[in-house]
Amino acid sequence: MRVAFVGLGNMGFPMAGHIARAGFTTVVHNRTASTASRWVAEYAGRSAATPAEAADGARVVCLCVGADDDVREVTLGPAGVLGALRPGAVIVDHTTTSAELATEIAAKAAEVGVGFVDAPVSGGQAGAEAGRLSIMCGTEPEVLETARPVLETYGATITRMGPVGSGQLAKMVNQILVASAIEGAAEAINFAIAAGLDTDRVLEAVSGGAASSWYLVNRGHTMVRDEFDFGFAVDWMHKDLRICLAEAARRGIPVPLTTLAEADYQVAHDRGDGRLDASAVIRVRRAETPPTPTPAPTAAASSEAPEPGTGA
Repeated sequence: MRVAFVGLGNMGFPMAGHIARAGFTTVVHNRTASTASRWVAEYAGRSAATPAEAADGARVVCLCVGADDDVREVTLGPAGVLGALRPGAVIVDHTTTSAELATEIAAKAAEVGVGFVDAPVSGGQAGAEAGRLSIMCGTEPEVLETARPVLETYGATITRMGPVGSGQLAKMVNQILVASAIEGAAEAINFAIAAGLDTDRVLEAVSGGAASSWYLVNRGHTMVRDEFDFGFAVDWMHKDLRICLAEAARRGIPVPLTTLAEADYQVAHDRGDGRLDASAVIRVRRAETPPTPTPAPTAAASSEAPEPGTGA
C-alpha cells in the first residue's frame, strides 16, 4: 500500500516515520521543504513538492496540519490531494479542526469516490514518537478498515466514535478535560508556591492520590521551575478551545470551565507566551498573585515577659 503524509510538525514527523518503518511505501509533503528533506534522511521514503504530488497513486493520505484553512488548502486547493486521488482512496485528517470542516471535506471527497476519516489524536509529541496515540475517528466502518493498517503503526487505541465529525467532537471532549486539568494544576501549584510550601513534597503527596492528573505528574515540577520550552503550545491549545466554544455555542451547551480556560490562554498569548507549553498558563495565575510577604522576625523575649506556665 502506498501512503502519503502531509504535514511534518512535531506530531506528523514521527507519525509518518512509523508508517515508513512499518514497510509502507511513504511519500511526504511539508510546507517547509527542509523539514521534508530531514525526514527523508531519517526514514525510508521520499518527499514531494506539493500535496497532490504526494497523494498521486496513494491508497491512504494522512494530514496533520494546523487549522481548518490549512486542511482546506491541502485537500481542496489547486495543488490539493483530492484532485490526485483515485476512487477507493481514503483521506485521514489528524488535524484538530471544527466538526463542520470534517463534514465539508467528506462531502467533497464523496463526490469523487474518496473516503474520509476525521481522526484527531491525543497523546502529544511523546505519544507520537512512541507510536502510542489515542485516535478518535469519525467515518463509516468500511472506510476506517481501509485506513486501519496505517493507523495501527502509531495508534495505541483506534476508536470509531460515529459518522464523520464525531472524531472532532470527541477531541473537543478531550481538550475540555485537558484544559481543565491544566487550569487545576496551575491554580493549585501557584497556591502552594504563594503559601510557602515545599513544592517537591506537595507534588509527591498529591500526585499519589485522587488529585493526580497527567499534567500534575508530567508538568508539575516544570511549572514550579517556570520551564515551558517544550510540548503542546499555548497557541494550539487556545485554537482548540475556541473550536470547543464555537461548537458549544452552536449547540447551546454550557462550558464555564472552558470559557475560563480560553480567556486565560488569550492572556497567555497576549503576554508573548504563545509558543510555550500549554502549562505556561500558570504565569497568568502568578501575575495575579500578590507577592508573599516576608514573615517578620520573632522578637527576642523581654525581661518583663512572663515565665512559661505562669498563666499570665
